[in-house]
Amino acid sequence: MVPATALPPDLPDPLAARVRAWLADDPDARDRAELTRLCTEAARDPAALAELDDRFRAPLRFGTAGLRGPLRAGPAGMNTAVVRRAAAGLAAWLAVTTPAGTGPAAPSTAPLVVVGYDARHRSEQFALDTARVVAGAGLRALVLPGPLPTPVLAFAVRQLRADAGVMVTASHNPATDNGYKVYLGGAGSAPGRGAQLVTPADADIERRIAAAGPAAAIPMAETWRRLDRRIVEDYVRAAATAVADLVPAVAPQEAEPVSAIVAYTALHGVGARTLAAVFAAAGLAAPTPVEEQAASDPDFPTVRWPNPEEPGAMDRALALGERLGADLVLATDPDADRCAVAVDGRLLTGDEIGLLLADQVLRRRPGPVATTVVSSSGLRALARRAGVTWHETLTGFKWIMRADPGLVFGYEEALGYALVPDLVRDKDGITAALAVTLIATAAKRRGRTLLDLLDELAARIGVHETGQRSVRFADVTRITATMRRLRTQPPQRLAGRAVTGRRDLLDDGALPASDVFVLFLDDDRVTFRPSGTEPKLKVYLEVVEPVPAGAVTVVAAARERARSRLAALTAAVDDLVTRLT
Repeated sequence: MVPATALPPDLPDPLAARVRAWLADDPDARDRAELTRLCTEAARDPAALAELDDRFRAPLRFGTAGLRGPLRAGPAGMNTAVVRRAAAGLAAWLAVTTPAGTGPAAPSTAPLVVVGYDARHRSEQFALDTARVVAGAGLRALVLPGPLPTPVLAFAVRQLRADAGVMVTASHNPATDNGYKVYLGGAGSAPGRGAQLVTPADADIERRIAAAGPAAAIPMAETWRRLDRRIVEDYVRAAATAVADLVPAVAPQEAEPVSAIVAYTALHGVGARTLAAVFAAAGLAAPTPVEEQAASDPDFPTVRWPNPEEPGAMDRALALGERLGADLVLATDPDADRCAVAVDGRLLTGDEIGLLLADQVLRRRPGPVATTVVSSSGLRALARRAGVTWHETLTGFKWIMRADPGLVFGYEEALGYALVPDLVRDKDGITAALAVTLIATAAKRRGRTLLDLLDELAARIGVHETGQRSVRFADVTRITATMRRLRTQPPQRLAGRAVTGRRDLLDDGALPASDVFVLFLDDDRVTFRPSGTEPKLKVYLEVVEPVPAGAVTVVAAARERARSRLAALTAAVDDLVTRLT
């Protein structure tokens, strides 16, 4: 037990009691020292006291993508104690819910957990701690051979028929964060096999985390095993083969083969090596990298936010693309499960990329498709034309992947795409990058670009122009208050137009209850939703402009009308959010 003298005597109760109990049970000396320093500062600095109180107000919760939060000591941070307790809760849940875990399990039949990690601060330590806790609970644990993209872990869960997977990553969050994605596996054929955790399993695991006891007392064992690189090679071959089947490869018999010129940035993440290997396996040269962003660096020194959606994040890649005269500029986020695309200096939206990919998939493999309530309705229009089933889900690939057992494609507007759900039951930025490159190469052989393909698509389904606004809050309770005011005082008009309908997913009935509120202006819509991973209120806008069937020549005018309407609607939404907050 840490002596009382370890804390300042004037630290207020009950905070002092909670801090003292945590320090007594924290197994990490660095985290204990960090927390003790903060306690000393809190005795004389109100800002430090507020920070200490924030760390102990509530534990991290499973959100859209599992646990995610700042690297800091205490129950509301990503640290050794939180990770070990999370692993213990997961292991306890697996022990009673998997067929092999209903009694004393033989080593060969005990539930299997595969653990992966990226190159963020403390990711490898958290991964190894997870493996040791899982092994200490009598389960089997396998760890990927090094820092790797999230899609490789998601692939491994299905490939190895694991009962669960853990990926230590904070995806596109700032360098100060880390996270803990949990995948559920098993040997069955359920659509969720290999997808991320959903309710009610998340709540059940949280209860077991709460019951895990002191982190320092959780049993650990060294019976876990590290996989070799064959699992990565298996992913590379399978990914290249699957995408080449969906997008015809460059014809080798051409006298002068045409290839798209591609610039690429990994944004200091773990995508570069695996992406280059997948391109090589598909017979393509690796894209030209932004050299200063190619190597993994947990500090992300050249970008403020390592998220290709954030302004400025792709500036170096766009500059490289201009120097090369590139047909495409690609970016993957730090764990390479998202892919951004730019053409002629213009960043394509996630909806535009998603519709291009969906169109290609449905040409080769007609079947059910899915997207989220905040993504473009263009996928529904495309599905109708193809005569296939379209599903709408809550935000997050954990829901998209469970939409249909026969799902052939899913996407969300936040740059996430699943082209081969049977291979990776999650978004995969590497297969998306390969597919977009092959599509662009085929278009280039016809003297076309991806922008031309988008016009051709609009001539079939109409123009679906989308946009997004994000408002960051220092106090997350203000987001809740803003959503409450929006529901109780919804606008009657926006941008001079009547609001013709509303949809509240708290009591919608068609989908699980979720804090999402939609305003309709005829076929146009504005969707409000708190972020599941960051302290943001996100607003999604869509404007739909019809196009006479097949009339490519009028698409440009229709797109201009849609963009003008979208700009007016965006300005009105900015004003509305300002008034509500």
